Amino acid sequence: MAVVLAYRALGLGDFLTGVPALRALARAYPGHRHVLAAPAALAPLAALTGAVDEVVDTAPLGPAPEGAEIAVNLHGRGPQSLALLRASNPGRLIAFGENGVEWRPDEHEVARWCRLLRESGIPADADDLALAPPPVPSPVPPGATIVHPGAASGARRWPAERFAAVVRAELEAGHEVVVTGNAAERELAAAVAGAGVTVLAGETDLLGLAAAIAHAGRVVCGDTGVAHLATAYGIPSVVLFGPTPPSAWGPPPDRPQHQVLWAGGRGDPHADTPDPGLLAITVQDVLDALSRCRRR
Repeated sequence: MAVVLAYRALGLGDFLTGVPALRALARAYPGHRHVLAAPAALAPLAALTGAVDEVVDTAPLGPAPEGAEIAVNLHGRGPQSLALLRASNPGRLIAFGENGVEWRPDEHEVARWCRLLRESGIPADADDLALAPPPVPSPVPPGATIVHPGAASGARRWPAERFAAVVRAELEAGHEVVVTGNAAERELAAAVAGAGVTVLAGETDLLGLAAAIAHAGRVVCGDTGVAHLATAYGIPSVVLFGPTPPSAWGPPPDRPQHQVLWAGGRGDPHADTPDPGLLAITVQDVLDALSRCRRR
């Protein structure tokens, strides 16, 4: 069977913003086998898209599987990813820089990959972000507030003591609260949770995390993959942006259940310390945004 290869060897948020493009490829080539080159941990979520038949475990900028009839570079604009895909000898290569399709630096991440396909003759719907329900029980009580304090870099981590203040306010308002994170964030999550609050950091895989988000009442987090899970499941969320604007990575602006907070500046998203714009967001700002989520 002929293969359509999508190369996006990145993390959770990157994968979720690529879901509309993956579905567009599945619709355009229904008789092909659809392979995603990405970290193997994403495979259970890829199955929920209905658009991926196989995930080939691929490290960031690792070699691409060879021999695809069609290879699509959803990783970046190159030159490294482009060279890897050319070296895999596909029958057709769809990528920025090919056939006059130009990269736009200020484009939203979801819109970018949909435009790449559209300008290559493949219709794509940037609103097609939803995931199927996870086939596992939720590890959190239905309607709980999930607070996710971690992020891939210090620049995108709001201070722990402010997340802790949000947790206390939610508890005082009568809401159950659960704090999530990965295994490396267990200490951070425990500090944010305080006494008597469930900490799931390091206790779930990605499918379990997706189930938790899908059953939550609200989600509070930074600019992370968890924010994109909240979008995928339509769960009200408050997302805190610092060095990167929500116009590049935020939820669709026409979905008011997702509240974005951003002070308006830009900075280095890979810096070790919190971005000044992120620090400009106060605890009260977050609580007010949570209240708007509930009303809507």
